[in-house]
Amino acid sequence: MNLLLMGLGTQEIFIIALIILVLFGGKKIPELMKGLGKGIKSFKDGMKEIEDDKEK
Repeated sequence: MNLLLMGLGTQEIFIIALIILVLFGGKKIPELMKGLGKGIKSFKDGMKEIEDDKEK
């Protein structure tokens, strides 16, 4: 089974995750993911507002 995320395979995702772990350490990862989640939610909310404005 090949997991594809934006054109990345499983090996690439694993290598990126390993690099992030080395750079930020285990304690910073949850904080980093929380910030990423908030950013994605904010982006989606902004896109929804733009779509709602177009419909009016």
